[in-house]
Parts: sequence; C-alpha cells; structure tokens
Amino acid sequence: MQKNILITGGTGLVGTRLAEILIRKGYQVSFLSRQAGEGKIKKYLWDLKTKYIDEGAIQKADHIIHLAGAGVFDKRWTKEYKKEILESRVDSTALLAEKLSTLKHKVKSFISASAIGIYGFDTGDSWQNETEPTIVGKGFLAEVTGKWEASLSPIEKSGLRTVKIRIGIVLSGQGGALEELSKPIKYFVGSPMGKGIQYVSWIHVDDLCEMFITALENEKMQGAYNAAAPDPVTNKMLTIEIASVLKRPLWLPNIPAFVLNLILSSEKAAILLGGNRVSTEKIVEAGFKFNYPNLKPALEDLFENNK
Repeated sequence: MQKNILITGGTGLVGTRLAEILIRKGYQVSFLSRQAGEGKIKKYLWDLKTKYIDEGAIQKADHIIHLAGAGVFDKRWTKEYKKEILESRVDSTALLAEKLSTLKHKVKSFISASAIGIYGFDTGDSWQNETEPTIVGKGFLAEVTGKWEASLSPIEKSGLRTVKIRIGIVLSGQGGALEELSKPIKYFVGSPMGKGIQYVSWIHVDDLCEMFITALENEKMQGAYNAAAPDPVTNKMLTIEIASVLKRPLWLPNIPAFVLNLILSSEKAAILLGGNRVSTEKIVEAGFKFNYPNLKPALEDLFENNK
C-alpha cells in the first residue's frame, strides 16, 4: 500500500517541490491547508486561530512532515509580524501535538522543519554542529527557532520518532533566496554585503527534499540534523559564483553595513551581515548523499533548468 505523507506548509517553495518528488517516488501526499479541496493532492482544512484540524488528515497519515511557518522575509518585521513568525511555528506544532495525543492514529514519524538560525545570527568561521541540547544563539530568529524546537518536546516525549531538519539558505530556481540574490547581479549592480566574509550555509532545494525523504525512510534517524551543503561559502564567494554562472561582471564595491541597516531594520540586516558555517557530518553519517555538494554545479543546474 502507498504510504500517506501529510505535509503542512505544502504550498510553499520547499513543500511544493517535496510533494512532486514524493509522488514521483510512489508516495501518496496530502496537505493541511487553510482551504480544503480535492485533486491530485487532497487538502484537509486546518485553522490555527480556532485550533481546528480535520481529524481525517491525522488518522489517514503514516508520516507527518511539518513545514508550516510565516515567511521570514515576506514582510517588514513589525511587532505584529514578528509575533506571527513565532506563533505560526510554535502554535501549529502545539496543535499537531495535541491531536496526536488525543486521536487514534497510525503516524510513525514526525519530521519537522527547523533552521540553522538557532545557532545565532553570526557565529563566524567556527563549525556549528547539532550537539544536544543545543545552546540557542543570539537574535530574534535564534529565539524563534529555539522555541520552535522546544514545542516539539511533547511529540518526542510521546515516543513518536521525531526528526528536526535545520534548514540553511535554500537555493531554488522557483524563487526564494536565489532569485533575490541574483536580481541585482542580472542588472549589473550586484555586490557582496558588508565585509563579504560571513559564511552562507546553502542547500540545493532538491537535496533538501531528499533529506526530508531520507529522514522519513531511515527509522534510525532521530533528533536534529543540519540541512546544508558540505561546502559553505562566504557571501563574497556566493556573489562571485552567481555572477560567473550568469556571465555578469561585478563592478561595484561591497554594500556597506550602514546601507543595509537603512534599507532594512537592524535586526533583518544582521541576518545578511552575519552567517553560520554548519557541519553536515551527522546527516552524512546517517547515509545521506548529496547530489549537489558544491556551489557552482548547483547554481548551473538551477539557472539552466529554469530559463
């Protein structure tokens, strides 16, 4: 029988691609969504404000992949939106935990997105690994991610196998970070940010999706795993490589930190001016093999396949 994978946040950048790959591999996929609907992918209704979930979604699922969360860069970081960023992750996890504890179900694993932001907005060139318990770093996103992972505790304590995938900067040809990074380069105004020496721990979207599927299929996996390529690069090198693949020159000097602080809030700018160099040793030891371990081939694939 086909295994049913219930995905939250399935219509986002990662969820859309993950669903495609899962279906191609023979899995049955369903979404938790704010609008119910039939189709190739069945959408079950859920509503965080009213704490409602169509119970059939949980009862029919063999595994849950939890990706839901308001986009970090979708809007300005007002007090209200920062609250939404936090609650969309923590409250959604709490609601799922409640339903899993009260409903009769056959769910065998709970695979949750997390983020390398848990290590803090700037950890220099030191390697960050998944030592448990993780010391939560400084900054808003570290605080959010720390609380996000903490909200998984009731699910872990229930005995359900729980995996946390700490996602780096996702590179996709369908939008997201790569689109924003490449825009100024395409228009001949690209430039590294700040000093340019801050590390960017990136990952090709297909490798990320395969990582979620590995976590699904490998019953020995449990706890936190960094989701980034084994070849983190500096912001300057990332900018140079994008320009090289796009065949664009880089004429301008680095964008000064004070300019980013003016354009963005200081908190948001800190994310771009800081960085994390994360280790992938643990996921490799679990048997995962990268299709795109190095930056240039990853960029060539993404730009070539999305012309």
